[in-house]
Amino acid sequence: MREGVLWTNLSLRELSRRLIAMGTPASRRTIRRLLRQRQLGLRTARKKKTMGHHPDRNAQFEKIARLRREYHDAGEPVISIDTKKKELLGNFHRAGQTYTEQTVETFDHDFASAGQGKLIPHGIYDVTRQQGHVNLNTSHDTSELCCDSVAQWWQEHGRAAHPNATRMLLLCDGGGSNSATQYLFKEDLQRLANRLGVELRVAHYPPYCSKHNPIEHRLFPHITRACQGVIFHSVEIAQQFMEQAKTSTGLRVTVSILNKVYATGRRYAADFKETMKIVFDEHLPKWNYRAIPESG
Repeated sequence: MREGVLWTNLSLRELSRRLIAMGTPASRRTIRRLLRQRQLGLRTARKKKTMGHHPDRNAQFEKIARLRREYHDAGEPVISIDTKKKELLGNFHRAGQTYTEQTVETFDHDFASAGQGKLIPHGIYDVTRQQGHVNLNTSHDTSELCCDSVAQWWQEHGRAAHPNATRMLLLCDGGGSNSATQYLFKEDLQRLANRLGVELRVAHYPPYCSKHNPIEHRLFPHITRACQGVIFHSVEIAQQFMEQAKTSTGLRVTVSILNKVYATGRRYAADFKETMKIVFDEHLPKWNYRAIPESG
């Protein structure tokens, strides 16, 4: 082994062959024992190193923790929202194995033009009840879709689960369809608050911290597992298998389909910034604000 080399992707057979060629014969069993002595084992790379650290990171995490306790103690809903990885609809390969009588053959290239579009799964995780909901759409991942998804969940499940709610805490990332920097999202959020008649408080996770959003580790991995190896020939097939996601600790998932077409390139009203009713917090206002329902 060369000095300073701490890893190899060669198989035991290949290592044995090369050692024989170098005049130092060693069996695979011997090589395995030597590797263990040097504490070298098969490992996969882990996404652990952060790409950045915002100076207000810890302050925002502490604020989110306080808000979660406050809303939980008051019996008000806390939801975590995000869009799961988009999927191609059609005869495209997907990772995972399934029990089948014959090998399933899919296209050898993932050309979107050969399918029926792209599936956009927008998720809502009810942190208070530990229940998940996914809305499926095949249009575009926009702020309007995000707000319609929350409205759909509230009408189908949220209102009945939280009948006395007067406000709701939304935990989300800082980018994408619920971007912390886009006024279009804030305009759509105000419309959503008016539509539901509930005050909506938004708390964004700091940059590079999306993995801490509860939905990322309490809902999405279980949906991925339930759908492994399944070919998404249609939206209905995706819905069927996503609904099967569950855990032994009580997680259950409901899935609906949003058939609305969402336009891209929308702009917020010309006077929205001057007339908006969004209330920003004094501390870290860029990540924390409220949309209060307007009367009338």
